[in-house]
Amino acid sequence: METEESRREAVRRELELVLASAGFSRNDRQTQFLRFLVERHLEGRDSELKESVIAVEVFGRDPGYDPKLDGIVRTEAMRLRARLDKYYAAEGSQDPLIIELPKGGYRPVLRQRLIAQPVGQPVGKIRSGWMAWVAAGLTAVAIAAGAAWWWARPGTVPVTVAVLPFENQDRDPASDYFADGLTDEIIRNLSVIEGLTVPSRTSSFALKGKRLNAVEAGKELGADYLVEGSVLHAGDRLRITVALVQVRDGSRPWSDRFDRKLTDVFAIQDEISNGIVNSLRLKLSPGRRRYETNLEAYDLYLRGRHTMTSFPAKGRFLANRAVQYFEQAIEKDSNYAIAYA
Repeated sequence: METEESRREAVRRELELVLASAGFSRNDRQTQFLRFLVERHLEGRDSELKESVIAVEVFGRDPGYDPKLDGIVRTEAMRLRARLDKYYAAEGSQDPLIIELPKGGYRPVLRQRLIAQPVGQPVGKIRSGWMAWVAAGLTAVAIAAGAAWWWARPGTVPVTVAVLPFENQDRDPASDYFADGLTDEIIRNLSVIEGLTVPSRTSSFALKGKRLNAVEAGKELGADYLVEGSVLHAGDRLRITVALVQVRDGSRPWSDRFDRKLTDVFAIQDEISNGIVNSLRLKLSPGRRRYETNLEAYDLYLRGRHTMTSFPAKGRFLANRAVQYFEQAIEKDSNYAIAYA
């Protein structure tokens, strides 16, 4: 007779099968996330399976974590659901137990898979038994074909691309606002591309100033790829270098350098997005936003944005200064919607 303990052990065996699969074995963050959810559920601690707890316990966020500013838990949950779906369509297609994570929550659902076992048929049912074996064989072929299609299908699991803060080559901290602003715009552009998951600005900028290699930074952000670069802003000239780095092996499937006029900054942002998307064989969303404004308004907006992200640590008076920058940007270009936002 099956006991509660034997059921728990069966779930744990299934969990280890999942975590040993190709989709999880090289992803420490997803492994830790799934193990946390399943173990808490088996321990009867479903009340702890909420965003604020997961952010702190699994992803190392501060106790004051605000999900409105940092969507790491929701992002990782989406990736986890996709990885589980992919596993059970291929490697785990014959597993007797299935672990699911329904949308809208973090409590795992465990269910048994019904697998036909055509054994022990009476002699008088040889014909029906033979038909059952034929049906089982056709089903196996269909499963194998479906699994092959699933693995070949592009974009089943969203590719996670993290944008690291661009390095300010000017060495003058007063120019950090421009490098940070360029990073923000690239994050914004990539975030609206179907097939990409992009960690939030908060997550990326938490690594600013840390000397981590691509593998270390990628694991920290749960990313498949990193975008890293530098910017030198001198007068009316820009020099921007950028590279897409694969976290798995540190290779660079795409890189570029732009020596252009400041007036080309918006075109450069689009070219960077295009380069990344083409390298990953994705498609640009038709509704991707482009901000066309005069450079003075853009510069004021970047200064305001940089000031606004600094005021929690430096005092509320900086928030008022940020608002002044945004108001000045709107005066320069009344159609600059992002400054209103």
